[in-house]
Amino acid sequence: MSSTVRPPVDILIRRLDPELPLPAYAQPGDAGADLVAAVDAELEPGERAVVPTGIAIALPDGYAAFVHPRSGLAARCGVALVNAPGTVDAGYRGEIKVIVVNLDPRERVSFRRGDRIAQLVIQQVEKARFHEVAELPGSARAEGGFGSTGGHAAI
Repeated sequence: MSSTVRPPVDILIRRLDPELPLPAYAQPGDAGADLVAAVDAELEPGERAVVPTGIAIALPDGYAAFVHPRSGLAARCGVALVNAPGTVDAGYRGEIKVIVVNLDPRERVSFRRGDRIAQLVIQQVEKARFHEVAELPGSARAEGGFGSTGGHAAI
C-alpha cells in the first residue's frame, strides 16, 4: 500500500516575543506543534488562566488552527483546556492564547515561561452552505444523543 504525503502548508508567523521558540513538532509524524507559555502562571486547584504564547499567525483561506491539550500535562498534573480545542480562524491575526484550567483537587500547577503548554494542529476546513428543511432524512442513529451507542458497563 502506498501513501501519499502532502507537502506542508506554509503558515506566516509573527514572533511577538523574540526570546521564545517558534512552534515546533517534537517528533516526525506529530500532528501538533508545541506552543509555549510566554509568561509564568500559577493555578490553584479549580483555577483557570489565559496564557499568551508570544506568537500570531496568518492562515491561508480554507485552513484553521486548533489548540489542543498536551496529554502529559493532563495525566501528570490534571491540566486541561477550557475550550478544547480552541479554534484559530484564518482571519484572526492576534496573539494565540491558551485557556488552561487546573482540575487537580489538591495540588497547585505552575507554568514557567518557555514551558510547553499546548499543541497547535493545522487543518484544512470546509465551508458549508446551510439549507433549512422541514424534516431531516432518516438515519440509523436518528435522534439518539449522548451515550446512546453505549461503550461502557452501567454502574
